[in-house]
Amino acid sequence: MKLILKSFPEITIKSRPVRRQFMRQLGKNIRTVLRDLDPDVKVIGEWDNLELFTALEDPTELQELYARLRCTPGISHFFQVLEYPLGDFDEITQHCKAHYADLLKGRTFSVRCKRSGKHPFSSVDVERYVGSQLRQQCAASGINLRHPDVEVRFEIRGERLFIEYERHQGIGGYPLGTVEQALVLMSGGFDSTVAAYKMMRRGLLTHFCFFNLGGRAHELGVKEVAYYLWKKYGSSHRVLFVSVPFEEVLGDILENVDDSHMGVVLKRMMLKAADVIAEDLELETLVTGEAISQVASQTLTNLAVIDKATDKLVLRPLITEHKQDIISTAVEIGTAAFAENMPEYCGVISVSPKTRAKLGRVVHEESQLDASILQRAIERTTRVTMDKVLDELGKDVHVEEVNHALPGQIIIDIRHPDQVEDQPLILNGIEQRTVPFYAINSRFKDFEPNRQYLLYCDQGMMSKLHAHHLLHEGYANVRVYRPDPVQRPRASSHA
Repeated sequence: MKLILKSFPEITIKSRPVRRQFMRQLGKNIRTVLRDLDPDVKVIGEWDNLELFTALEDPTELQELYARLRCTPGISHFFQVLEYPLGDFDEITQHCKAHYADLLKGRTFSVRCKRSGKHPFSSVDVERYVGSQLRQQCAASGINLRHPDVEVRFEIRGERLFIEYERHQGIGGYPLGTVEQALVLMSGGFDSTVAAYKMMRRGLLTHFCFFNLGGRAHELGVKEVAYYLWKKYGSSHRVLFVSVPFEEVLGDILENVDDSHMGVVLKRMMLKAADVIAEDLELETLVTGEAISQVASQTLTNLAVIDKATDKLVLRPLITEHKQDIISTAVEIGTAAFAENMPEYCGVISVSPKTRAKLGRVVHEESQLDASILQRAIERTTRVTMDKVLDELGKDVHVEEVNHALPGQIIIDIRHPDQVEDQPLILNGIEQRTVPFYAINSRFKDFEPNRQYLLYCDQGMMSKLHAHHLLHEGYANVRVYRPDPVQRPRASSHA
C-alpha cells in the first residue's frame, strides 16, 4: 500500500537547504515511529511530500499506522493512492470511475486535480472533462465546486497518475528535531500539558521537568501524562523526565515568606532550579504554561519579576489563551482526562496575593530562605528517559499478582477506553468494571470496601503502579490481575 504524506505548508516556504533538511528529518521521524509496527516500511522523497510504502494489510495494524501518522509533527495531511501510468483523459476518467462510482450516485461532487510537470493541458482542462464524464456515467446529482458531498481528488506528476482516497488530517507543525530543545515545567494540569504539546508541534524536543509538591501520587500522575504526550506526539526522539523533590522548598517558603509574596517566590524558586538543570543539559530555553492574569502570580508585573530569576529564555505559548480554549485543546489532544483526575497537592495559597510585586521586596523575602534547601533539592533531582519512565517508577514496587480471577472478585480494567473497546477482556462469570488508569485513584474510594479488586492492564506496569499506590493509601483489598498469555485479549476486527 502507498501513502502520500503532505508536509506542513510553512515548510514549503523555507529555503531549499532548510526545506530539504526538514523533509529528511520528517522521513527519519516517521520511520522511527513506525519501526515496531512495520520494520520494512519505506519513506522516500525530500521536497514537498513524502511517499510511504507498507506491506501491512491487517485492518488493526493499518488503523494504528494511520493514528501514529496523524499525531506526527510535520505532517499536514496524508492519503492513500492508487498509482497508474498517465493516459489520456478517458483513461483518467475510467480510473476515477473505478474508485468513486458508488460514492457519486445521487450526490454532488467536485473534481480536484493537482498537476506537476510539462503537459499539453492544464489542471482545469482535466477537471472539466473528468467532471462532465463522471456526472453522466455515475448518476451523480450534480457538480458543486464550493460545498460538494464528495471530492474526487487525483494528482498528475510527469507521466504518473495518482488517484487519492482515504484522506487523513495531521497535526501540522515542524518535524521534531528541526528546532532547538527546551525544558518544559510540568505540573500535569491543563496548562502545562497543552504548553508542552504546542512546543512539540512546533518541532522542539521537549524535556519534562516536574517539581514534586504532592508526593508519590502526584508524581505518578504527572509521569503518566508526560509519557502519554511523548508516546503519542514525540516518540521519534528520546527526551528526559526530570523530577525535583520540592516539598522542603515549599515548606521553607510557607514558614519564612510573607503570605502575599508566596506565589511569586515559589515560581522564582522553580525557575532558579530549572535554570541549573537546563544549564547542565545544555538547554537555553524554559517553557511554562502561564497565561496573562489567570492567577495572581501571572500579571505582567509579576511575570516580569519571576523572569528575573533566570537568564534563560522563558517561553509561554499560552500567554494570551483563555482558559476554556486551553481546556478545549486539552480535550482535543487527550490530556484533559489526566488533568481532571490529577491528584491534589498542597500548593501555596495566599490570602491576599500581590498582583504588582516589587523585585526588591521579593528579593528581601527570598533572603529569609535557607539556600541550602534549594541546593539540596537540585542535588536530589532524578532523571530518566521517557521510554523508561514508567519502568523506573515501578522498579522497586512489589504487589501481589494473580493469574486467575475467582467468583466474587471484581476485575478493574484500567486501560485507556479506546483500547478497552478494541481489545475487550472477556471472562465468563467474573464481574468487570472499566475505570481508566488516570481516574482509578480518585474513584476507588467510592468502591465497596468489602470486595476484592484486581487491577488489569495489558503490560501489567500501570496496574502494578496504581495497586501499589492504593495499598499505600490504606486499601488492602487490591491485587494485580496478570492472566496467562492465552487468556489476554486480542484486537477486534473492527479496529
